[in-house]
Amino acid sequence: MRANLNASKSASWAKDLNMIQPVIEANRLNLTFQTNDGPVHALKDVDLEIEKGDFVSFIGPSGCGKTTFLRVMADLEKPTSGTITVNGVSPEEARKSRAYGYVFQAAGLYPWRTIGGNIRLPLEIMGLSKSEQAERVARVLDLVELSGFEKKFPWQLSGGMQQRASIARALAFDADILLMDEPFGALDEIVRDRLNEQLLDLWARTGKTIGFVTHSIPEAVYLSTKIVVMSPRPGRITDIIESPLPKDRPLDIRDTPEFIAVAHRVREGLRAGHGDEV
Repeated sequence: MRANLNASKSASWAKDLNMIQPVIEANRLNLTFQTNDGPVHALKDVDLEIEKGDFVSFIGPSGCGKTTFLRVMADLEKPTSGTITVNGVSPEEARKSRAYGYVFQAAGLYPWRTIGGNIRLPLEIMGLSKSEQAERVARVLDLVELSGFEKKFPWQLSGGMQQRASIARALAFDADILLMDEPFGALDEIVRDRLNEQLLDLWARTGKTIGFVTHSIPEAVYLSTKIVVMSPRPGRITDIIESPLPKDRPLDIRDTPEFIAVAHRVREGLRAGHGDEV
């Protein structure tokens, strides 16, 4: 009887530990690229925990390793040393289990396929039934406010709409994690603001964990629950800022003292990182 009770307690403790385990956890992570001109130290001693439901933005100067770190999470790059887990397993295992969707800087839509066809492509590769594909395509198009555009081709849509279609394609996996590599960087400010609003709404509705690379301080502060400030190469984390802003964020929150204070801390962190450059 006591043995069964102890086994039950152990199972309960294991369940509790699993519940609080970070979605993404990096410890002493390093990555060095070997090039013809010598080694390039992209990431150095990166420690970070991302919890379930976090919206984490990575910001830093060009070449600081933001995108490299995101690519390590996605198993597109292999670390030289240190450890990283995604949903408690290696990035490779997470990739094979389709634990995340990935949105690149460019929409990357195939011009000869319709918007619906682009979104369906990974679902076709997964071998889902046509009815399941249709249901998922309709659902994610509604999430990104593109219902009715399924039969359009990418060239018939604006840049912002193409990027929303790219997000829909990543959401079609129905993964809990969404990794986004500066998806709005090439868009004008008005479109970018609108897509920021839509992304926050999508995050609130889906509860996904989001990792987001940006060069924009206002964008990072507006979107994030946590802002990770990185230094010039070799990429190190110089500050991790927990946002005090509420989840409900109209655009005019950017005029508030609270928003300005966070933006100031991000800017100071970027300056401090340049001061530590080696």
